[in-house]
Amino acid sequence: MAKARVQFVCQSCGTVHSRWAGKCDGCGEWNTIVEDDATGGVGGGPGTAMRKGRPVALASLAGEIEEAPRISTLINELDRATGGGFVRGSAVLVGGDPGIGKSTLLMQAAAALARQGHRVIYVSGEEAVAQVRLRAQRLGAADSGVLLAAETNVEDILATLADGKRPDFVIIDSIQTLWSDLAGSAPGTVTQVRTGVHAMVRYAKQTGAAMVLVGHVTKDGQIAGPRVVEHMVDAVLYFEGDRGHHYRILRTVKNRFGATDEIGVFEMSDKGLREVANPSELFLGERNAKSPGAAVFAGIEGTRPVLVEVQALVAPSSLGTPRRAVIGWDSSRLAMILAVLEAHCGVRLGSHDVYLNIAGGYRITEPAADLAVAAALVSSLAGLALPADCVYFGEVSLSGAIRPVAQTGLRLKEAEKLGFANAVLPSGSADLPSKSGAGLALMETLADLVARIAGSKAAQLTEGDEDEN
Repeated sequence: MAKARVQFVCQSCGTVHSRWAGKCDGCGEWNTIVEDDATGGVGGGPGTAMRKGRPVALASLAGEIEEAPRISTLINELDRATGGGFVRGSAVLVGGDPGIGKSTLLMQAAAALARQGHRVIYVSGEEAVAQVRLRAQRLGAADSGVLLAAETNVEDILATLADGKRPDFVIIDSIQTLWSDLAGSAPGTVTQVRTGVHAMVRYAKQTGAAMVLVGHVTKDGQIAGPRVVEHMVDAVLYFEGDRGHHYRILRTVKNRFGATDEIGVFEMSDKGLREVANPSELFLGERNAKSPGAAVFAGIEGTRPVLVEVQALVAPSSLGTPRRAVIGWDSSRLAMILAVLEAHCGVRLGSHDVYLNIAGGYRITEPAADLAVAAALVSSLAGLALPADCVYFGEVSLSGAIRPVAQTGLRLKEAEKLGFANAVLPSGSADLPSKSGAGLALMETLADLVARIAGSKAAQLTEGDEDEN
């Protein structure tokens, strides 16, 4: 009989090692490598012969295209993030920090689907049935008809789902608690998580039920377990939010049936998560229009325009190496903007501390925020408040030129809807509105923006001198 092959698997990234080591070569984490049986039901083994396959039918690219059947939850922000609703037979992975609201949102979605007549099953591996009922009563979902189960064994869960009428919507909370008899390792390990997710995805594909899997995240904000888990599912949603704010953002990072980088915005309340139809008003709600160092950025998240305030503070430093603190933006990109301001615009910031913050705890990954960040920095250094009715967007290159960005018309339309009559944007922007009046300031280089702000400060000083006289 062939000897069982033993391998060592990192519990942080899933890298397989031939021998035990203190540090993982894949992710660099320490003490995360554990022994794992390579023949524990996943694959055959050294002496297993491959079975003879059967040919499958081949199809051409030409043919009718059928829309994926979806299940709408009637929660508009959740449907937006998923691309119009949950697709039948798909598997969706939802990740987020503990206590961020994953179970709350999924319970609200389950209740909404159950009230529409769908058969919904909620399987909890971390909480007892009584705890789930308590949450349902708080959310007003106790009478919705959602079926509950508290189980962690994969085989028992599949047997429960197969017993009776086929479910339309299944929630597994969470994948880290699943364990299977096929894998010999402990629950929560890479092998168990991979085996459990594979079994649930296969059930969803075979039966046509929409499967939602809840996953924990690591300290780096990634879903715990190997990255292969994200490749096994059809969509990956991340629940983001700051404990100091009431809002929550459901961000789509992968979706085989819809657009990526789509977001849904919610606000946490004592009755659960409430939809925020206009997130721009939420991020601009506490704005002080007369404060220097604040610029409004018109960004795009997926297909949705979002206006958010960029705050900067530039102060003289007494340290040999000035501080650079960034919250909600890329610190490397801030260093690039500071270098361009000093090299091409004559703005000296080498002896100043620079603090940059995106209001509301929001996080920006779009390069179009370069112009808004530069405007906020120059405004703070000059001590001059920017116009309250003006938005900024544009990408700054290393040469100091301002490059156009996509969806200019959509950004301007959102700004106009919220009362912003002026905009500073790149000169080569496409799809500008036909009524491009004096409210649009087209900039070719970053030096033009600095000169514009400096001219405003000079005009303000001139007016002050005239008032004194």
